[in-house]
Amino acid sequence: MSRTAAEAGRKSLHWWIARRYLSSRRGSGFLSLITLIAIGGVAVGVMALIVVIGVMSGLQTDLREKILGANAHGIVLERSEVGRMTAWRSVLHAVSADPDVVAAAPFVYTEVGLNPPGGSYGEGAVLRGLSSDAASLAVTEIDEHLISGRMPFGETESERPGIVLGVSLADRLGLFPGEPVTVVAFQGAELTPTGIQPQMRLFEVTGIFETGLYQYDTKFAYVDLEAAQTLLRMEGTVTGVEFNVRDPWRSGEVAQGIAEELGFGYRVEDWQRQNASLFSALKLEKFAMGIILLLIVLVASFNIVSTLIMVVHDKVREIGILRAMGLGTKDVTRIFVLQGVVIGLVGTSLGTIGGLALGWVLDTYEFITLPGDVYFIDRLPISIDPLDVGIIVGASVAIALLATLYPARQAARYTPVEAIRHD
Repeated sequence: MSRTAAEAGRKSLHWWIARRYLSSRRGSGFLSLITLIAIGGVAVGVMALIVVIGVMSGLQTDLREKILGANAHGIVLERSEVGRMTAWRSVLHAVSADPDVVAAAPFVYTEVGLNPPGGSYGEGAVLRGLSSDAASLAVTEIDEHLISGRMPFGETESERPGIVLGVSLADRLGLFPGEPVTVVAFQGAELTPTGIQPQMRLFEVTGIFETGLYQYDTKFAYVDLEAAQTLLRMEGTVTGVEFNVRDPWRSGEVAQGIAEELGFGYRVEDWQRQNASLFSALKLEKFAMGIILLLIVLVASFNIVSTLIMVVHDKVREIGILRAMGLGTKDVTRIFVLQGVVIGLVGTSLGTIGGLALGWVLDTYEFITLPGDVYFIDRLPISIDPLDVGIIVGASVAIALLATLYPARQAARYTPVEAIRHD
């Protein structure tokens, strides 16, 4: 018999013995039950890891997409003026000249109070003034989130300036398109003999938008740029210039280049810097959850260890007979390592299939809702990253393999005489 054939025969023998040891002993079903428990422990751990890491990844992705859908990739503000930029046209020209910038536009930003006429209830809001040109809409993309009405540009039936409200903000105020609302602003307020007089103007609701982000839908309102300038007494000036870039992930590099071009008098911030604390917290939470849930797989590895130790204890005499028939210590080690690998592979495979299936169900049917005021979003997002799944599968199989080393060495240390005489 050739050496290759002999090696193949040994491998087949290793597999046949390992499979017999994983099955029940004389039909009692005991060993097969603990084998199933060990496999189930690995499967549950892997499934939990895939689903939770998918939720954390989905949360990051969903927040990022919604933030970029309602905000620019970067903004330019003037250092010397508080909330005002006078030479905004030259800044706009410099920003637009950057080859990585795809759209740039001026904007006005302030906090106001909103009061429906005849009502005693009011709400605070963030008011943003946008120009009606295509560049401004390309930056904010707020028009893509309209669920009723239209953008606040152009004339209205009441000849008042238009305003677009977030869906939750409109619900709280009881407003619908076509209804009036009073906007009260303290920026640009006048000092009178009776005290500070805020700026007030009546607007008409022209539309309602919904981004899916609680903070935006409950706080943001959009008006025409000129109407915002008139309300705040900012004729000829704006709050700053906002811009979008080709690759949002390179917004930091582009922002740095624009800052160097404009000089010290201007401050340039990209969306990652503006939301750095939020995404850092999400990354840390994802890492922490991964470590915690990995402990489930570690606990399952102890099941593998205990299962193999029980198999070793139960099969000592058989091990002795096999050793007497010519099997070496390496052969015995491989038999028990093979058992642990089988448990790890089967459990990991079942857990992976279960995790992907559960993730698909959660993502497709969205039957789990979240309080938007706590989690920024109103549903449970799932995003399964193949790299994350690969890391989880690799870690699970590696842990299962390591868990076999001690029982396998314990089995291999028996001499034929000791094993056969074992009681």
